[in-house]
Amino acid sequence: MMKKLIYICCVLLAFALIGCAQPPLAEMEKAREAVFKAENDAYAVQYAGTALSRARESLRKMQDEADSKRYDSAKSHALDAISAAEKAIADGRAGAQRAGGQTDALITTLRAEIDETSRNVNGARYNNLALDYTALDKAISDANTTTDQAEIDQAAGRFDQAQDRARIVRSDLADINQKVASAVTKRKK
Repeated sequence: MMKKLIYICCVLLAFALIGCAQPPLAEMEKAREAVFKAENDAYAVQYAGTALSRARESLRKMQDEADSKRYDSAKSHALDAISAAEKAIADGRAGAQRAGGQTDALITTLRAEIDETSRNVNGARYNNLALDYTALDKAISDANTTTDQAEIDQAAGRFDQAQDRARIVRSDLADINQKVASAVTKRKK
């Protein structure tokens, strides 16, 4: 009877050990899917590079541990990869929202700046200041066109491009206003 009990315990222990020695396939697959999803999320890629790198690294470690048959560690790295991938997606969306707000604020002020610059040029024209009005009018027209393109970029979620265009417009407007101010200064002398 004792031998039978020892035999049953050994069999149960063997089954338990065999059960523990299985790779965590479900967790590993979920980790791969989560990282793939994050890698294909434009906002995660653009605004959450650190979290995405952490997810990739955890995925790599997961695979290394699974290949070395350290399944508990592989499972832990799989869970870390899932967590980091989800964080990358969430951080990416938050980053895009921040960028969208900044872009909106920047573009909103451009139309008023273009109008003000146009008034400055018209005032200079009225006062017969020595300026190339054809070039200035074209520069203002280009500023309007570039602002239109920035708004299109913003609507499409291309916030970096929209901000770059808005900065170019702001710089061009500053150049126009500087030319007008220089012409006023020369006239006063």
